[in-house]
Amino acid sequence: MHPNPTFRKTPEARNIAFARQRGFGILSINGERHPLSAHIPFLLTEDGTSLEAHLARSNPILRALKDGVKPAVLMVSGPEGYISPDWYQTDDQVPTWNYVAVHLTGGLETRPAEALLPHLDRLSGFFEARLAPKPVWLTSKVDAQVLARMQRMIVPIRMQISEIDATWKLAQNKGDAARMAAAAGLRASTPEHAALADLMENPPA
Repeated sequence: MHPNPTFRKTPEARNIAFARQRGFGILSINGERHPLSAHIPFLLTEDGTSLEAHLARSNPILRALKDGVKPAVLMVSGPEGYISPDWYQTDDQVPTWNYVAVHLTGGLETRPAEALLPHLDRLSGFFEARLAPKPVWLTSKVDAQVLARMQRMIVPIRMQISEIDATWKLAQNKGDAARMAAAAGLRASTPEHAALADLMENPPA
């Protein structure tokens, strides 16, 4: 988290709404030899008090959770990009990086196997709703034996959230004209979604 309080004034409700809308982040806990991390989709409650997710059964984080609840942080990133000093159209500026990030901290634990299918239905339902008018995909569309086999490969988890930290570094420390000029420069230079589609069409060999 950036220490400048100028970038940390966003109301908690907006931080929760941002993290909930993104629904994807980096989960991290302390391991015996080094930090353990995993990129995961998740579903955050509307009040931001807990989240649910799942991990592949082979994930080292699950082994660390065998002893019970562990402290964890889920880092949720939003739009980000390099800001050229030239875009501000004012003198004596330097390069920086603007970004949005929300960190959710709390106690992480595994959940019983019977919690998995309801979790998967809630999670997929949350994201499928965004794709309307496409018909919603349901787990019932998968053969029962195939679904059971796939469920044996993942484990549901839950985090009770005790702290929410956020940085919205969006040039709030600049004048309005400089901030808007930088936004225009950024918009013209970094089509983030198009870049992702390009990578999907031509992935690394």
